[in-house]
Amino acid sequence: MVIVLFVVGLGLLIVGAEALVRGASKLAALFGISPLVVGLTVVAFGTSSPELAVSINAALNDQASIALGNVVGSNIFNVLFILGAAALIVPLVVTHALIRRDVPLMIGVSVLVWLFAFNGSLSRVEGLVLCGLLAGYIGLLITHSRRESAAALAASDAGPAPATTAKTWLVNLGLVAVGLLLLVIGSKWLVEGAVTFARHLGVSELVVGLTIVAAGTSLPEVVTSIIAALRGERDIAVGNVVGSNLFNLMGVLGIASVVAPAGMAVTPAVISFDLPVMIAVAVACLPIFFTGGEISRREGAVLLAYYVAYTTYLILAATQHSAVPTIGSAMLYFVLPLTFLTLLVLLLQERRRRAR
Repeated sequence: MVIVLFVVGLGLLIVGAEALVRGASKLAALFGISPLVVGLTVVAFGTSSPELAVSINAALNDQASIALGNVVGSNIFNVLFILGAAALIVPLVVTHALIRRDVPLMIGVSVLVWLFAFNGSLSRVEGLVLCGLLAGYIGLLITHSRRESAAALAASDAGPAPATTAKTWLVNLGLVAVGLLLLVIGSKWLVEGAVTFARHLGVSELVVGLTIVAAGTSLPEVVTSIIAALRGERDIAVGNVVGSNLFNLMGVLGIASVVAPAGMAVTPAVISFDLPVMIAVAVACLPIFFTGGEISRREGAVLLAYYVAYTTYLILAATQHSAVPTIGSAMLYFVLPLTFLTLLVLLLQERRRRAR
């Protein structure tokens, strides 16, 4: 029954997210919101709706480890696994807007969350700050959209505008309502199944949140990015991941911190290892994205290898393997710095090549 509960809950999350994204996208078009804003907000944020539902449910039930592990694990999974897998299929295109605006913002917010967590919890005030940053980010996107030329908007709008009949409104509102209902039910069952898994296997709720729950709630991002890569829409695959990570940090974590009865407790392990890894992954995006404006297959393979290493460490830590301290120190003080140094060299080489 636990397995059935977990699988059915995961299925409801995926179906609910799809219904919510489809209905919200069409409603946004009916309201006259530009395709740019729809892509960076409704689609990217919509694929993060399972994380939002699961984290809020966990926060309300005083399971902060699952809520926090879900966000941190999903952000690591999104960059290392999803971008890595999509880049192996086809090299991914990175737009200049992502390099100049969205990736630096993702790095900054990641560091801010780490600083907030240093006292051992994320308070409601800090959650409100994150929500405020999300509102500012959306406002920035809308302002940027309004500055686009009419020609660019016309070129990006494929097909006629949807009919504004009462039936159209009702259908799309119904999709949003059904999607939200499925997300609420699915998140409840998924969290209950995950907690039972953790207790049965003898591992912490944090590890389950960082692995099983994080990967499960990121399935909409997996499907969206891989399908976008297969269809040749390579910029959408990258934008979906970055936008989802931003929403996870500012929206999911912010709202969960606000609704949690006593704030979100943060364990020392998250402060000392998981949050620094999330920041390191975000920082690694900048030089990777900048070199040539794409993510090559080789870089995709490196990202996937890092995700395998990170997951292996979590499994070893859960089983209290004697090699955990050595592996953790090697990752933080040798592998990651060496990777950043390599990426910095590649970045400098690329800038010299462009200067010539």
